Amino acid sequence: MKKIQVGFLLSYDYELLKKSIPPVYNEADTIFLAVDKEYRTWSGNKFSIPDDFFDWLKAFDVDKKIEIYADNFYVPELNAIQNDTRERHMLGNKMGIGNWLIQIDSDEIFIDFKSFVTNLRKYDSYLKNPAQNPIQFAAFHVNVYKYLPEGILYIDKPSKFLVATNYPNYKYAKNTKSRIVYFNSLVLHEGLARTEEDLKVKLANWGHKHEINDTFLDKWKMANAQNYKDLKDVFYLDADTWPSVGFFPSNNLSEIKKIVENDATLTIPATKLFFRNFGQWFKHLFKKKKPVFESYFEL
Repeated sequence: MKKIQVGFLLSYDYELLKKSIPPVYNEADTIFLAVDKEYRTWSGNKFSIPDDFFDWLKAFDVDKKIEIYADNFYVPELNAIQNDTRERHMLGNKMGIGNWLIQIDSDEIFIDFKSFVTNLRKYDSYLKNPAQNPIQFAAFHVNVYKYLPEGILYIDKPSKFLVATNYPNYKYAKNTKSRIVYFNSLVLHEGLARTEEDLKVKLANWGHKHEINDTFLDKWKMANAQNYKDLKDVFYLDADTWPSVGFFPSNNLSEIKKIVENDATLTIPATKLFFRNFGQWFKHLFKKKKPVFESYFEL
């Protein structure tokens, strides 16, 4: 027990895993790839994965850490976000309560996973009785907005996201509604950094598909290296969540990582982390510690 268990969801965007698995491979004890056994999305649409992806997976997995977890992750009576939450719950249980359960999406690329794990290990005492002491951990996305021939458009304000927990009592996607501890860890998020065709596939099958606003796709299509400074309010849900766009003059992942690491505007201030973590500690100090499961977990 007390292992670093990493889980990914294997679906129509399988190709992105070739970039998201390598940064976490060395520090993980086991990497689980959860895939619907009938190759269905959360919306019930079919997808396929070519044999050469599994050939790549086998060749890359030199330490035999990667395990395919196939199960029935689509329930037609549930909507996409409920199926999303249900799959993450099932994956968390498969990874094993008593370990650190880290769920990373295929479009999330850790810049320094070793540092994240080092910070996580400081909380190993929470693995002794997870059901009575649930806790979750957040890092920060540097959201890649769009790939261009001459570089990458990104959102110039990092955003928090949940990534790890000791107890997979998920209520909404990766959120357990437990106390959150924030780490100063940055992750490149390629959620929108796709071709227009691939982006439309994602939007049609995503857990948030019913929440997407009417202006998002038009702004995304028109964005380029010349007009990006004029683009405002570009988030796909509440548009003003992403007020403005920046530009990396490179498409090379190694170069982008160096830029991110040395960009003060993308650094999370220590005081901000302190007050966020103190606020979370105080908020949950007097809460009753009782795990509650949504009924659809049992379907």
